[in-house]
Amino acid sequence: MRQYLLLIILFFISIVFLTDCKNSFSDGKYLYETHCQSCHMPDGIGLRGLIPPLAGSDYLKNNYEKLPCIILLGVEGEMIVNGKTYNQPMAGIPELGTMDVALLINYINHQWGNDGKYTDFREVEANLQKCE
Repeated sequence: MRQYLLLIILFFISIVFLTDCKNSFSDGKYLYETHCQSCHMPDGIGLRGLIPPLAGSDYLKNNYEKLPCIILLGVEGEMIVNGKTYNQPMAGIPELGTMDVALLINYINHQWGNDGKYTDFREVEANLQKCE
């Protein structure tokens, strides 16, 4: 009897976990569509010569710890993405919470063929402490 009860509990925990992951992806997608898509485009390719791509971006991988700061505070100055130089300022989105930033980073890191790592909100919090 205990074995069946344990199996039932594990089954429901699995459903909750899978549903939560699916909602996390859709929440990240919503945040991207709301705040980022107008410049970085629906497919993450950016605007040629003006806005850098997020799809296949070496900058995302090489500057992983800076992403929360860039999202919240924006960025100015020259940046090199996939060998091309971009110098268009990006406005920050200061109204986003820590969890929103994590959802957005996870969406971007796993969309358009990107294979970035999973970002935990605690990691985002720690990286936000390093913002300049």
